[in-house]
Amino acid sequence: MLPQVPISRISVAPMMDWTDRHYRFFMRLISKHALLYTEMVTTGAILRGKDNHRYLDFSKEEHPVALQLGGDSPSALGECAKIGEDYGYDEINLNIGCPSDRVQSGSFGACLMKEPDLVAEMVAVCKSKVKIPVTVKHRIGVNGKESYEDLQDFVSKIRAAGVDQIIVHARIAILEGLSPKENRTIPPLRYEDVYRLKKDFSDLSIVINGGIKTHEEIGNHLTKVDGVMIGRAAYDNPFLFSEVDSLYYHSNETCRTREEVLSELIPYVHFVLKKEGKIHFVLRHLLGLYHGEKGAREYRKFLTDRMHQSSASEFIIKEYLSLR
Repeated sequence: MLPQVPISRISVAPMMDWTDRHYRFFMRLISKHALLYTEMVTTGAILRGKDNHRYLDFSKEEHPVALQLGGDSPSALGECAKIGEDYGYDEINLNIGCPSDRVQSGSFGACLMKEPDLVAEMVAVCKSKVKIPVTVKHRIGVNGKESYEDLQDFVSKIRAAGVDQIIVHARIAILEGLSPKENRTIPPLRYEDVYRLKKDFSDLSIVINGGIKTHEEIGNHLTKVDGVMIGRAAYDNPFLFSEVDSLYYHSNETCRTREEVLSELIPYVHFVLKKEGKIHFVLRHLLGLYHGEKGAREYRKFLTDRMHQSSASEFIIKEYLSLR
């Protein structure tokens, strides 16, 4: 039996250009318990970059938070995993799912599903370097290697290497001819393959990802697997997570209202303004807060009309709240 490690039943997917530290701070005001992920950080950015603090720093309020790494060198990943642990991250995640051309040109991401032995070595080396969980986020396959048997072989090898948990995006990745955006929608979802994995690897923690948008869907998946990861819906409709703590973590705390979230962001926005000089880096993540609510369009326009002004400050939020 594999050691049972604590997993977060609900998590927000790592998304390039989206799940930065400002977004994660914002989301933590909505849910205290959902696991948050960094954007993918490459081993080169950490080991050879002049300012790796820019990629690795995070606020203590973001816990639990996982560092997602991208790379194809087991030794470099192991070194970065140790750096991540020393920074205080709660989990190290290896990106074996991104299909972008940039990632493929570096020979990592989804194309590594064709090299399960190498991925297993990556897991083993990272496990030897850190005490925190090491997890892998991957697809159900890639074009040319997309059968369930291929997936089963991949998972069996990383399981043997000691992976603590897998997060499975229930689509194959088409490595040629589709953009990353198209790879999130065009290949059909195959949830049954992920359910079958759980039956075949019952002692392995398995999280499902891909196309999940509602609590009804989350609840259905949780009858078959251990956890659910939400991607675009968590960004487009962040207040979806306002019920996560009560529904999945048995929390009795009253969730914050949207207005309370905005109010509690004011000191943080002031801090960012003093440190970075621009607040649109924070405010851009708030545009979906009133998703589906009356006045959502006016709210988005209010922010977008003001956030890029040279005089923009936390008073934008105060002004909006005064109009509610």
